[in-house]
Amino acid sequence: MTLLTSRPQPLVIVGAGGFARETVETVRAINAVAPKWELLGFVDDNPDLKGSEIQGLPVLGPVAMVQDFDDFSVVVCTGRPDNYFSRKKLVKRLDLPLSRYATVVHPTASLAPSTSVGRGTVILAGVVVTASVHIGRHVVVMPGAVFTHDDHLANFVTVASGVRLGGGVRVGEGAYLGSGVLVRESRKIGSWALVGMGAVVTKDIPRHEVWVGVPARKISDMEVPADIGAPRRRQRVSGITHRGS
Repeated sequence: MTLLTSRPQPLVIVGAGGFARETVETVRAINAVAPKWELLGFVDDNPDLKGSEIQGLPVLGPVAMVQDFDDFSVVVCTGRPDNYFSRKKLVKRLDLPLSRYATVVHPTASLAPSTSVGRGTVILAGVVVTASVHIGRHVVVMPGAVFTHDDHLANFVTVASGVRLGGGVRVGEGAYLGSGVLVRESRKIGSWALVGMGAVVTKDIPRHEVWVGVPARKISDMEVPADIGAPRRRQRVSGITHRGS
């Protein structure tokens, strides 16, 4: 009897920084369990990187080249805390069909069957998601984060390592939660807010604000680029996939 096996899907990583390299290692961990992705390399707009090799993979050229081909999947791996708007900017600029974006989940992450994960999202090692949690599109979840029942993370959220969310927490589009942030149950964090590392959030945080400390408090407004746009009050949930899709 011949067993039919699916061919690994070609995958290109957008960006070539630290998070992009972490994603590469996550893809390799997935492939070690069962071959799923064929890593083609990175694309990055830094001209000095073209033709170089990073993490054993080539830098193929500028980001725009992914628009010239439709036979590989893409994952956007940018978003430092000093420029966490970049992921949404790149996705808007590329204007690719949602189906082109890969969802990458490390095999050691523990996601309940009731978890929904959007396309373009990357979840690194050791993440725990307990029950009925929604994780939107193009979300980044760093190692060791814990999300509990009924949490909701909108598109483009960045969650750094060791973050803990109580039940029923809602995180708005593009918000950035620094390493070790703790959020009390049922709190709301507004779109594009930034919460500094180690903060303990006991109150709702409005959109476009920077909060730090224990307990967390506002220290400034966040200047959100005009091309990011104001968040919609109601977002239609679409393009949602489950783990392993």
